[in-house]
Formats: sequence, structure tokens, C-alpha cells
Amino acid sequence: MKDYKFKINDNDYEVKIKRAEGSEIQLEVNGTSYTVQMEKEVKTSKTPTLSRKPTGVEQPKPAVKAAGAGGAVKKVEAPLPGVIMSIAVQEGDTVSVGDQLLTMEAMKMENTIMAEISGTITSIKVNPQDSVLQGDILVEIS
Repeated sequence: MKDYKFKINDNDYEVKIKRAEGSEIQLEVNGTSYTVQMEKEVKTSKTPTLSRKPTGVEQPKPAVKAAGAGGAVKKVEAPLPGVIMSIAVQEGDTVSVGDQLLTMEAMKMENTIMAEISGTITSIKVNPQDSVLQGDILVEIS
């Protein structure tokens, strides 16, 4: 899995981590195998996945209606993990379809998040420099 070289009190150690599951690690130090129990479980990071619609055949887009008074609240979600760079609206602002809501950096690219419905900004759930994950709620429009 991973190889490390350590020098402790002028002694050289070659450590090979063979397997890590939960709080148990199997490793080899200078050719001798050991099983080690950690106090805390070893965290493994999961790679986020990007959800994309199939390309090639363009899907028809549903008609967008203004939410209006008494309409449902539209929750604008992060399309992929990233960092909020700037917010172009404030709570109480009226927006139209296509108006810029915020800019986020994702995958080393700036992405402009636009309003998908006309309405009033009822809540802004993020601040500049916040890190967000795919699906996190950014803004609510009613």
C-alpha cells in the first residue's frame, strides 16, 4: 500500500503499510509483520462524483414559472464541490430567470450560478470563502 522510511535515534526503519481497515492496520517494519490497533478509526476520503446529464441528445427543459406569492420555495443547490467566491444578491432581492446569484470555484474553474426561477431571495445559506459539497443548499428563492 504505502512505504515509509523513518530515522529514530539514529536507527533506520522501513515501514510498509499493507492494509488498513477501520482501526486495525497491518504493517511491516524492517521485514517483521505487525498488526496495530489504532485508538481512532482511520478515515478514508471518498472522491466526490460529479452528476452529469447524458450528452448527445438534448433533453427538453421544463417551462420555468415565477414562484410568486404563496409559491413553493426553490432551493438552489451546489452543482459540484467547490468554494464560494462571491455572492451577487442579498436577502429580499428580486431576481429573474438567468440572473447571477453567486460565483463559485470548482475544479479550478469559476462557475456562475444563475436563478432558475423568478422570485425573491428568501435565504442565503453560504458566505464568501465557504467550502460546499455537491447538493449543499446555496440560496432559497420564493
